[in-house]
Amino acid sequence: MSEEIFLVPDVGEGLVEAEIVEWKVKVGDVVALNQPLVDIETAKAVVELPSPYAGTVVQLHGEVGDVMAVQTPLITFDTTGDGGARVVSPATPGEAPGEAPGEERREAVLVGYGVANEDAPVTRTRRRGTSDASGAPSPAPVPMSVAATVSELSPRSTPPVRLYAKQHGVELSTVTGSGRDGLITRDDVDRAMGRVQSAQSSHTAARVTVAPTGPMTSTRFVGRELEPWATGPKEERIAVKGVLRSMADAMVQSAFSAPHAAAWLRVDATKTMELLVALKQHPNMANVRLSPLTIVALAVCDAARHFPGINSSFDATTNEVIVRRSVNLGIAADTSRGLIVPNIKGADQLDLVAMASALSVLVEKARTGTTSPAEMLGTTLTITNVGPFGVDGAVAILPPGTGAIIAVGQIVKAPWVVDDQVVVRRVVEISMSFDHRQIDGALASAVLAHIGRFLADPATSLLAG
Repeated sequence: MSEEIFLVPDVGEGLVEAEIVEWKVKVGDVVALNQPLVDIETAKAVVELPSPYAGTVVQLHGEVGDVMAVQTPLITFDTTGDGGARVVSPATPGEAPGEAPGEERREAVLVGYGVANEDAPVTRTRRRGTSDASGAPSPAPVPMSVAATVSELSPRSTPPVRLYAKQHGVELSTVTGSGRDGLITRDDVDRAMGRVQSAQSSHTAARVTVAPTGPMTSTRFVGRELEPWATGPKEERIAVKGVLRSMADAMVQSAFSAPHAAAWLRVDATKTMELLVALKQHPNMANVRLSPLTIVALAVCDAARHFPGINSSFDATTNEVIVRRSVNLGIAADTSRGLIVPNIKGADQLDLVAMASALSVLVEKARTGTTSPAEMLGTTLTITNVGPFGVDGAVAILPPGTGAIIAVGQIVKAPWVVDDQVVVRRVVEISMSFDHRQIDGALASAVLAHIGRFLADPATSLLAG
């Protein structure tokens, strides 16, 4: 028997552990290259791991709920008779990719596989909620980064949706997907259960641009649904793990390592709303999803171009402020797995249509749980949109490694003085939390005022930009 051991890979940058969410294979199963093996949840996302080998599953080294350290054994395969097909190390200079000296060239099977760091510390598997337990010693390093794949032999959906369906006893083979290319979404699972409400009263997996309104049969707590007060358990313990633990750790780190300050401004956004109405009626904009957040994102990026100091971070090890002249714009999103902050790379280079498209993709991925770890790395400036929840404003905690976060409240009709006359206008409150080590009150005020002017007359600002 020829054995190959698949180690827990690092599916992001520097992740150290992952929890097993769902096994897709069992001992004795014969698997093919790229066949989905298991869903794991890291501190950043739920990822489906494909098989780097063709062979028979000999041993599963963990159970659902186990927290596995990176580079510890996950699955043992018997590859006898399968040609030893496996992922190979990156080629050295002069060699073809996936080809080692003296070996017959093999087909590259997975994008993103590489050789693990042999010097990385080896930790052991532990059961969720328990202290570390002894585990098997780590064999020779094998693949680290993994690109998530979806089996064409099973209904197309995302790992969180499959888990959600499994928890509620829904067989995905009986569900028709309404997503792109037939992707099964959480809403499709809800419809299969016969308990989806209207669009105005439903509570979907990620509420980023639509406010939850109307009666709700359950409530939310840090990314999960709770049973109603009358029928729920008298006491409930919720494990803080994966994305939730990452959020909790990040917020504590930020709150107690950066001196937070805040400023806020009320803005007459009537012209912003009028512009959106006019644009949506234009034939060339028929397929563009525009929202107030689109204009706010453009305003924030424009402010960064005028005041680069706002797009910065503080390096405490060197006592230096790092100013970046490219905006990776983070958008805080409430999802079924908790708060995540994916970002739009190079957002400062986008025009109105490109920004609207980028936001649509970001929101849809957050809603369906397909946001990748890479899409949450490198944020330089953040927006949190609390308006859809019916909230006027917020003072947010900074995401670690950034200098500012802008919170946007709901846009409401309110009395406003125009030419000494009190009139009804569409008013929004924007606030900014910032790191006072690198951003002082004068800079923060200038940035808020700039964003306010942009929202008060977006057409002029867009033309000027």
